[in-house]
Amino acid sequence: MKRALRVILGISLFGAMFSGALTYAELFGQVAASCPAPGPAGTVLGYPACVYGLFMYLAIAATATVGLIAGRTPKGRRGTRDERADLRGPLSST
Repeated sequence: MKRALRVILGISLFGAMFSGALTYAELFGQVAASCPAPGPAGTVLGYPACVYGLFMYLAIAATATVGLIAGRTPKGRRGTRDERADLRGPLSST
């Protein structure tokens, strides 16, 4: 599970960098000055699609980071007695 979350985090960070570069170019570059008011072809609710992609990639990166942090347990912590009993199953005696 940790490996999958790390891969997802890596891909989402790459996607955030790529869509961030596109967003910067679209909103603050020379093209932005020559574009008409919000709503031209190629936009969603007045903004380029790369803006939404940036926020989606950031949300995925945040979710993967939270999953990686939540999966860590402090050193020496093996769980409570009830948690260990749950892992063994209902028929085992404690």
